[in-house]
Amino acid sequence: MGSDTEGTTIMPATTTAPPDPFTLIRTRAYAMLLVVAALLGIPISAVAFGFLALVHELQSLTYDDLPRALGFAGTPSWWPVPLLAVAGLLVGLTVRHLPGKGGHRPADGLMHTGAPSAVELPGIAFAALASLGVGAVLGPEAPLIALGGGLAVYAVRLVKPGISPKASAVVGAAGSFAAISALLGSPLLGAFLLMEASGLAGMLLGMVLVPGLLAAGIGALIFTGLGSWTGLGSYSLALHHVPHAEEPDIAQFGWAVVLGLAAAFAGAGIQRLALLLQARVERRTVVATVVMGLVVGLVAFVYAQGTGRDASGVLFSGESALDPLLSRSAGYSVAALLVLALCKALAYCASLSSFRGGPVFPAMFVGAAGGLALSHLPGLNPTSGFAMGIGAMCVAMLKLPMTSVLLATLLLGSEGLTVMPLVIVSVVVSYVVTLRLAPSSATLPPAPDAPSGAGSRPDRG
Repeated sequence: MGSDTEGTTIMPATTTAPPDPFTLIRTRAYAMLLVVAALLGIPISAVAFGFLALVHELQSLTYDDLPRALGFAGTPSWWPVPLLAVAGLLVGLTVRHLPGKGGHRPADGLMHTGAPSAVELPGIAFAALASLGVGAVLGPEAPLIALGGGLAVYAVRLVKPGISPKASAVVGAAGSFAAISALLGSPLLGAFLLMEASGLAGMLLGMVLVPGLLAAGIGALIFTGLGSWTGLGSYSLALHHVPHAEEPDIAQFGWAVVLGLAAAFAGAGIQRLALLLQARVERRTVVATVVMGLVVGLVAFVYAQGTGRDASGVLFSGESALDPLLSRSAGYSVAALLVLALCKALAYCASLSSFRGGPVFPAMFVGAAGGLALSHLPGLNPTSGFAMGIGAMCVAMLKLPMTSVLLATLLLGSEGLTVMPLVIVSVVVSYVVTLRLAPSSATLPPAPDAPSGAGSRPDRG
């Protein structure tokens, strides 16, 4: 009896059960949060569309209009060298002097650590425009995630300054969902990417997912409408010419293992070289970023001179180049595809170390080129090699297995269902080997800090 009484007094009196997410979802405040998410999805997706349109116009201006205005008949093959040096100077000055250091460092991977503060948004936007608009080998997804989240939190705090950190985190995530709603070709794919990148789980997953999906769905409609209304077209990832994929067989499963292994080692090499360069860039940010811009331009120049092909194959994110790469793969020899993948990877490393943007699309392109190169060998068709290369390289660079499988399969439309088993094998092999190759302190993907609203994210340069 006495021992039972003593046992009950040992239990801490302050122990409380965690809040029930279903109770929170039934509240009036959560219903209002859904309304806010839906309303925010409209202007933020419009801003994201405008950002992508501006990047496209800057690329046309710097690589088409400017050379003609200076009297050149076309764009000289050496043109990217001075242009990227200037871009490096602009990005380096932004990182050095503006708040927020131009946003997250892409060599650190795609990690969503909460919405940036309002004062950081101009620097993030300018560094991304200077990088992407002039040909750095990065994608727009990371700046869009940061800008969407930051704008959403800023807008809500203007209306309600006392918003709680938890509600602020949900609003910021919804803004990020809306900003990349149609960029990857599907609102659902953007949702998976953000869920894996942010490490959302448990109650936070349930609270954020529904407002985020709502904002993403509305954002996708806005993207489609603006593309038609403005005549600028779509900036969504899409393939229009996908060759028929054969049903998987033993030989193709063997190639899935080979591709997974190759992508893991290639991804580890790219990541380590980018981080090594990044450490040196940060010692003298402005000068070193200019040097990295020269490196990207020189790699593109060497590729153009050595292969007779356009330097744009190496420059830019590679998003719009995936469709012609697949549809015209028969025109590339194995050597040409390997040279393309190598040059793109080198320019990717230099861009990751210094410029500002996202790591997704260049990883897809490098993997696609490698997979197509292997498809010239017996037992592997181009569509399967293309898809497996994308999935395996994406997971090697991003450490996001579900997103990598979806990126490689949803992109192919109906053919994606055929190759999905092969993609899953290549992604799993690449993911496991990538974690094995990582240093002991990084064998697991980094867990971001719990979001606590704008202005509270760790400084990631």
